[in-house]
Amino acid sequence: MTDAYRVTADELRQFIERHERLEAEKVNLAEQQKEVMAEAKGRGYDTAVLRKIIALRKRDKDDIAEEEAIMELYKQALGM
Repeated sequence: MTDAYRVTADELRQFIERHERLEAEKVNLAEQQKEVMAEAKGRGYDTAVLRKIIALRKRDKDDIAEEEAIMELYKQALGM
């Protein structure tokens, strides 16, 4: 086995192990998010609404305003 091959194998192993650690962290974070929502639900909050608010906070404010304006226009057209 040449040194170049051994170094490449070590490097490859490092990439794989880093990815595996990140995957484990992702699973742990998802579990923590579920716990937060369970706690919020236990305190009487509507978790579906909380999730919508979280999604909205990720979006651009101008996009949200445009969508809300269009929705209002459609609702008026339908007499709502």
